[in-house]
Amino acid sequence: MGNLHHQLQKILNELELDATEQQKTQLVELVEQLHKWNKAYNLTSVRDPSEMMIRHIADSLSLVKHLAGHQSFIDVGTGPGLPGLPLAIMLPESQFVLLDSLGKRIRFIQQTQFKLGLNNVKAVQSRVEEYPAGEGFDGVLSRAFASLDDMLSWCHHLPKKQTGHFFAMKGVYPDAEIDKLGAEFKLERSIKLAVPGLSEERHLIDITKVTN
Repeated sequence: MGNLHHQLQKILNELELDATEQQKTQLVELVEQLHKWNKAYNLTSVRDPSEMMIRHIADSLSLVKHLAGHQSFIDVGTGPGLPGLPLAIMLPESQFVLLDSLGKRIRFIQQTQFKLGLNNVKAVQSRVEEYPAGEGFDGVLSRAFASLDDMLSWCHHLPKKQTGHFFAMKGVYPDAEIDKLGAEFKLERSIKLAVPGLSEERHLIDITKVTN
């Protein structure tokens, strides 16, 4: 556990993020829960806790600074709560809905949320296109979920009208997918993310709906 704390501190330093002792403990506990549940439920192909810290925690935390100013998020196809759970830990003033169609993932999120004492997370088992968005969300998050085209098609009802954003986490810059964006969508930002400990490319694609 000490090693994970040390590894996390290095990640936070590289990302220039401040975290309370409670937040650091929660992030380490999240890795430990993921490692524990993974043996029975096969939630992720990453088996090693220190690798989880890079591929799941650091990868998620690389978004924190780019989501400033937004209060409500839905993480679609969240899997075992990524990036939603790490972001909820680091952004306690924001509200997160974590959506997945698989019950075992939602049970893991609910159990972990309870264990970590996270009050800003709601885990929902649903297909994304069937989820009623209500007034909508400031940010629609997706990580390794689908092509941009599919994401925008399935999630078109989820962002708030006029002010909502789609935030898609991608590997290499998705030129072909961006070229296929329909006229009703606008690429706001493309941010090359530097994930501590990860040599592979990562990008955050920020898209809004064009209102007539």
